[in-house]
Amino acid sequence: MRYFPCTLFFTLLLSLTTAWAQTIPSPKEHFGFNIGDDYHLATYTQTEAYFKKVAAASDRVKLVDIGLTEEGRHQYMLIVSSPENLKKLDRYKEISQKLARAENLTDVQAHALADEGKAIVWIDGGLHATETVGTHQLIETIWQLVSRKDPETMRILDHDIILLTHANPDGQEIVTNWYMREPTPEKRVLDNLPRLYQKYVGHDNNRDFFMLNMKETQNIGRQLFVDWIPQIMYNHHQSGPAGSVLAGPPYRDPFNYVFDPLMVTGIDALGAAMINRLNAENKPGFTRLGGSVFSTWYNGGLRTTTHFHNMIGLLTEIIGGPTPEDIPLVPKRLIPNGNTPFPVTPQKWHFKQSIDYSVSLNYSVLNYAARYGDELLFNIYRMGKNSIERGSKDYWALSPKRIDAIDEAYKNDPKKVVSPANAALAQYGMIPRGGGMPIKYYDTIMKAPVLRDPRGFVIPINQPDFATAVKFINALVRTGIQVQEATADFSVAGKKYQAGSYVIKTDQAFRPHLLDMFEPQDHPNDFQYPGGPPVRPYDAAGWTLAYLMNVKFDRILDGFDGPFKKLPYGELQSPEGHITGAPSAGYLLSAKANNSFIAVNDLLASGIDVFRLPNGIGGKSTVESGAFFVPASAKAKSLLDKSAKDLDLEITGLSKRPTTSMVKVAPMRIALWDSYGGSMPSGWIRWLMEQYHFPMKVIYPQDIDAGNLRKNYDVIVFVTRAIPPVGGKEEDIFSAFERAPKEETTPAEYRPRLGKITASKSVPQLKTFLEAGGTVVTIGSSTNLAYHLGLPVKNALMEMTASGQEKPLPNEKYYIPGSVLRVSLDSTQTATWGMSNQSDVYFDASPVFNLAPDAIAKGTVKPLAWFDTNKPLRSGWAWGQSYLQDGVAAFVAPVGSGKFYAFGPEITFRAQSQGTFKLLFNQLYSSGTNSQTGVAHVAGE
Repeated sequence: MRYFPCTLFFTLLLSLTTAWAQTIPSPKEHFGFNIGDDYHLATYTQTEAYFKKVAAASDRVKLVDIGLTEEGRHQYMLIVSSPENLKKLDRYKEISQKLARAENLTDVQAHALADEGKAIVWIDGGLHATETVGTHQLIETIWQLVSRKDPETMRILDHDIILLTHANPDGQEIVTNWYMREPTPEKRVLDNLPRLYQKYVGHDNNRDFFMLNMKETQNIGRQLFVDWIPQIMYNHHQSGPAGSVLAGPPYRDPFNYVFDPLMVTGIDALGAAMINRLNAENKPGFTRLGGSVFSTWYNGGLRTTTHFHNMIGLLTEIIGGPTPEDIPLVPKRLIPNGNTPFPVTPQKWHFKQSIDYSVSLNYSVLNYAARYGDELLFNIYRMGKNSIERGSKDYWALSPKRIDAIDEAYKNDPKKVVSPANAALAQYGMIPRGGGMPIKYYDTIMKAPVLRDPRGFVIPINQPDFATAVKFINALVRTGIQVQEATADFSVAGKKYQAGSYVIKTDQAFRPHLLDMFEPQDHPNDFQYPGGPPVRPYDAAGWTLAYLMNVKFDRILDGFDGPFKKLPYGELQSPEGHITGAPSAGYLLSAKANNSFIAVNDLLASGIDVFRLPNGIGGKSTVESGAFFVPASAKAKSLLDKSAKDLDLEITGLSKRPTTSMVKVAPMRIALWDSYGGSMPSGWIRWLMEQYHFPMKVIYPQDIDAGNLRKNYDVIVFVTRAIPPVGGKEEDIFSAFERAPKEETTPAEYRPRLGKITASKSVPQLKTFLEAGGTVVTIGSSTNLAYHLGLPVKNALMEMTASGQEKPLPNEKYYIPGSVLRVSLDSTQTATWGMSNQSDVYFDASPVFNLAPDAIAKGTVKPLAWFDTNKPLRSGWAWGQSYLQDGVAAFVAPVGSGKFYAFGPEITFRAQSQGTFKLLFNQLYSSGTNSQTGVAHVAGE
């Protein structure tokens, strides 16, 4: 018998172990099917296990857990590159951060860093979980990158750092389990998912990226805006426009005017690389520009928020899914043009084709980054440097209203000299052919000192709801904005500010995003043709977050400095509140602070008495109507000490009990409407209820139709699209994302959620509930209930036809997509306690009412909010806004012993419109007996 030397044995063993470790399982070996096989989807549980296997077996991968999801799953990012690059990840991340922030760098230094660094490319999948190509192309792309050894792949690995990120683990598990529940493959369908595929928000997970409320968006935002700041991010979606395979870059106008032009042309360059790759591989059907609805105006999407951070954000929307489908015949798409140079013909389409297209598109992006990485790295620095320079000097941004102002200056100048031949044109502000305006008209507007962009913003610490202002600050911090804090009192522009105030200067790289959060959006008047219908924005037209959150800030036009310290990037703020004064008699909490409602709900849950002060406190003008009073006790002190600290509340201790009238409050039994499949607006409110500690129960149409509502609930909340219009049809309730399911194909556990609100069954039960003393709160289109109940109100946005019939105003005359408008209100009313006499609201083609002439006098309707100007637009686009003047935006009306509330604007919109949360919260408490006079007070009076 021969024996191996010991060293030789261990060398062989090590070699075998290494070879085993490098055996990377293919998707077929792991999942049991190829990615793209018809009728097959992978669960997230399976996908997570595959990620871990690949990371353990490949020296090209580092697996990073970026945080937990809303349902508690781990969300992973796989960093893929060459083994040599993975050893130096910290250095490449540092280079990416330095170049993106562009602070204290010269061009020479930036070029050196760009030469040393590697292009950082983000590719995600699965954000919208029913768009199954996204998740599965991610799996296939990972496999291709870790298994292939061809020259292109090796070049990509050498020159790129690739961040492959799963955007919605919970959704993949939900959708795949739903699809694969059917044992017969040919019968599997994605339709009629019984719940939202991301907890609370569903499809709106792609509208949360400047607010970052959800855990998933916070996890992703940290990687994109603070840690890695990639030069390219690629966001996969579905579905392509009918008659095409996919829509991709470049996108249609308008793009947002705060963008650096390098970002816009960077999208053009990547778009060209992507379509060229497909054309070279004989893969037709890529449409772009005006071939689809996608634009780069909106902030808040996973792709679009990166645009405001100088990243080249890419989106494709592709067809396909596990169940084969047809590319339909759309004749107008068959003629090659600039939108679609290589049309696709009608045909049967399979899942694998979409996966193959997606991998090709990923490779085109990665190959571009590998070849032009130094240029991408330097350009993100150049864009950041441009932003710093613009924020460091007097700068005037162009926008439609500025162009209109130039035209007006020319048109209205009595001293302008024009030839007789051009007089007719000039009187309409039109420029003769071959001519132009004298430059003085440009200078009149674009050099006017008052019209300069701000050098910075100050958020004073001494504002009514500083805790909400801190939430706004944290939204900025999470998106990579540099924030400073005053370490001592200071003065700017003749105004004094206290230590602890926040300062945000605009001389920073992500200036486009910063301005977008503070400044109004000025969407152009975008029509299909002069006098024709408007072109709908892809999402909102205006969203200025500081307005929606009712943050008090000062806009500083000149350069300034002070005792400011820069906060570390990504460091969330959590200042602590205090209890001031001697609380021997009790405590006073401001109704102006949203977080007061959390403290009150915690007190009520602990059995502690809480009162509201309808008239404030006599002799103290600073104590507003509706402030909360808590009598002194050891238990109250313990809870309020914690609330002040944790919730950043300034609570006032009182040595004497208030002598003005007080109303005892108690929690109500709250019901929140929802529907089969899940309503996103309802989901947002459910999230808000949990955040603000309001106990509630979700109910469905069948629960309402069953009656006996007053026995179980005190208040029912209906979000937009719950209540159909009078005479409406089922399709008025169900959107493109919500198809009415059939009972026989619905699993038994979900059948109680089926149905819809109807005039015949539901409305009578709601009327009975109201008459018995219940409260109904309606938001948005669900204010339709007012018409079902026969209240003395009507649609204010109507016009009279020549035949004497009323009809809704046409879009050519009146059109307001999602925008920020200002309303007036009476802050002494119970429903509006804690608010000022004016408020910004989110308005999205929202209902507006006229009241019957004697409705107010008879006490049948009480206006809560109204438009007292013909120009209420604050941010966005409001064509024909003069029609809103004197219209009522919100009202309350008695119905029997109950109260009906109608809020036309979206007062809880995507949990962003925090300035109007109190319009909901105030209606969620019942009132007991007046503790001073013994007179009963009813909520809503």
